[in-house]
Amino acid sequence: MALSSDEIERYARHLVLAEVGGPGQARLKAARVLVIGAGGLGAPLIQYLAAAGIGTIGLVDDDTVSLSNLQRQVIHGTPDLGRLKVESAAEAVARLNPHVAVIPHPIRIDPDNAVPLIADYDVVADGSDNFATRYAVSDACFHARRPLVTAALGRFDGTLTTIRAHESGPDGTPNPTYRCLFPSPPPPGSVPACAEAGVLGALAGVMGSLMAMEVIRAVTDFGEPLVGRLLMVDARSMRFETLHYGWDPENPLSGTSVSAE
Repeated sequence: MALSSDEIERYARHLVLAEVGGPGQARLKAARVLVIGAGGLGAPLIQYLAAAGIGTIGLVDDDTVSLSNLQRQVIHGTPDLGRLKVESAAEAVARLNPHVAVIPHPIRIDPDNAVPLIADYDVVADGSDNFATRYAVSDACFHARRPLVTAALGRFDGTLTTIRAHESGPDGTPNPTYRCLFPSPPPPGSVPACAEAGVLGALAGVMGSLMAMEVIRAVTDFGEPLVGRLLMVDARSMRFETLHYGWDPENPLSGTSVSAE
């Protein structure tokens, strides 16, 4: 996919990177990325994907902008209060990069609509704030055979991983699913919501930017993705650690009992 003269200048710092270059930037332009959530994680994620030149960004969020969002959801502003987040975010993308098409999906994703929605995109980035959505999205990505970049925020900590459960590793073992990492959601009420526990605003910016990095790497195919690795960030000590995890033969998506049927 050819770049215009304006795009060549806009992406000049990418084009001189051997790991990206013209072919990589063309892949970014041709890519369709679905972002789940236009909130704390989605705000920096969407902006960096747009700045990088992702050709089409789908936005899934049924919420509206509230004043308490603005401490961390920096794609929105005070004049956007009460607006749908997907509309506010789409306008921000248009201001940042007119070469990017945005498709708003002002809905809540669930097991019934996830697969057909996800199947229309190349990569999915999940920045949702609840386990029901994370499981629905990760299961749908497996069935639609789409790579998933997924992150979560705590009060002062965050996690990030990439799921490519529809593929196998170099040794032929299936890549782990989200359910290999988290077999079941925690009991209801055991994990307090952001409104109750709080969250450090700048941490959302760090984790959302790291999500954008993983998506860009997935599209351009440079570096080593976080497949089978959970990146854990502790903002109190500014410590980054990586937990390795593998395929669970008992998982309900690609486990041995499933493949035997």
